[in-house]
Amino acid sequence: MIGALLGLGIVLRFPLPPSLFPMQDTTRGKTVYVKWCAGCHGDGGAGDGPAAAHMLPRPRNFTGALYKIRTTASGQLPTDADLMRAIDEGLPGTAMPAWKGRLSDGERRDVVAYIKTFSSFFADTSQHVAALKFSSEPGGATGAAALDTGRQFYDSIGCRKCHGDQGRGDGPSAPTLKDDAGFPIFAADLHQSWRFRGGGSAADIYHRLRTGLDGTPMPWFSDLIDQKFLTDEQLWRLAQYVRSLSPPEAPEVRDVIHAPQITRTVPASPDDSVWGRVSRYWFPLVGQVVRKARWFAPAVTGVWVQAVHDGHTLALRVSWDDRTQSPDSAWLGFEQRVLETVAGDDSAPPKAEPWPDQLAVQFPRHIPDGMERPYFLMGSETDPVYQWRWTSRPRKSVAGLARGIERFDTLSGAPAGQASFDHGEWRLVFTRALATPDTANEVQLEAGRAIPVAFFGWDGSSGEHGSRMAVSTWYFLALDRPTPPGVFISPVLAMLVTLGLGLVVVRRARRRGTAGAGRRR
Repeated sequence: MIGALLGLGIVLRFPLPPSLFPMQDTTRGKTVYVKWCAGCHGDGGAGDGPAAAHMLPRPRNFTGALYKIRTTASGQLPTDADLMRAIDEGLPGTAMPAWKGRLSDGERRDVVAYIKTFSSFFADTSQHVAALKFSSEPGGATGAAALDTGRQFYDSIGCRKCHGDQGRGDGPSAPTLKDDAGFPIFAADLHQSWRFRGGGSAADIYHRLRTGLDGTPMPWFSDLIDQKFLTDEQLWRLAQYVRSLSPPEAPEVRDVIHAPQITRTVPASPDDSVWGRVSRYWFPLVGQVVRKARWFAPAVTGVWVQAVHDGHTLALRVSWDDRTQSPDSAWLGFEQRVLETVAGDDSAPPKAEPWPDQLAVQFPRHIPDGMERPYFLMGSETDPVYQWRWTSRPRKSVAGLARGIERFDTLSGAPAGQASFDHGEWRLVFTRALATPDTANEVQLEAGRAIPVAFFGWDGSSGEHGSRMAVSTWYFLALDRPTPPGVFISPVLAMLVTLGLGLVVVRRARRRGTAGAGRRR
């Protein structure tokens, strides 16, 4: 008895770290939830908050206790660690942000406890929530044999039906996909691992293959291991193959596109071999939510940009992932479901139409001397912007002045535009002379100057047209000058001169030493 009291006194005087005994308070959790979560997930946790109608995918409905990202088997509840991880790291590719760093550890633990009160399944004591045991990643992840094995199982277990032959979410089943609530759902673009909701590493992908994404068409494949259809190592090879489709690292957004000067004529084709030797720059695009009709769910989430010039002409290559070459009648039903799902502020309910895919590249009419630039959202009536616009049908490019979203006045001097579409990817090249006769309206592209540039994208098969589009902010294009030969020759000459002077000094020192030794003899 005395020992127990002494032990209790020690604990009270020197409390153990909270991580060993994490206390959760649903009352405090409710306060956090109402302030930060209810706007999307709803007061009752049904995923029906005021903002939910504008989102695709929809916020999680907590009342059904059906969670996509888990470490547990399909159909089982997530662990507290699973819920905490989703709150901490967010869910890329959705509106769910990362809350670690915004909320304290205690607030995040408390909101986990409160979220669980929305479903009686968490109160069922017969539920035994346990994470699956995952094996370690086998070696040889990037080797040809491993990737070949992964590709074989990508085909044999049907991944290509939804994700497409090259993994850009353009498989034959893609236009029919919906989640368990009936909302349309996109097959993941496997070339953008930084947008994978459960993480983008090979291990994260392997975990998703083992658990599946409950509530979506994405199944779990642990049962195929149990049925001896494939081995655990082969499932790892599939995960490694999927990971290999994306860049090794998530793209870093940089402010400046550097266009080197080349000695040959600039390439007009998007598939010219020159582009394989030119740096690529990634620029994210977001929904246009400033002007009616707003668009909160853009399908084009970013563009890759490359540029070269030959001192007379600029070639600008823009590539982006797009599940379909719009207009495509096979996607009209999907388009209608998207338009019905994502609330808008149109005067009348939108109707699916065979809209084309479109892209616009925007410049100011004149390169500014300072940082002042026109309004990024297609300029204004008094300060228009110069744009190159391309459309997939009819396949053509034009140039003109945008005076806001509603007005575009075409100019006679259109850039040349050449595009190709292959397995869910558009590749488009604009070419135009650096200097043009119309100096009043067409930006004059000068080497050595920071030229503001912005991008806009429309996916016709998602119902995007007009103000329903994806937009970027202003970035810069820099036409690099060739390095003068003197830059390389001058250091070499300086080194030779320094070496020569050093040799003279050494020779004279040796002569003095020899003469002194002779006099001493």
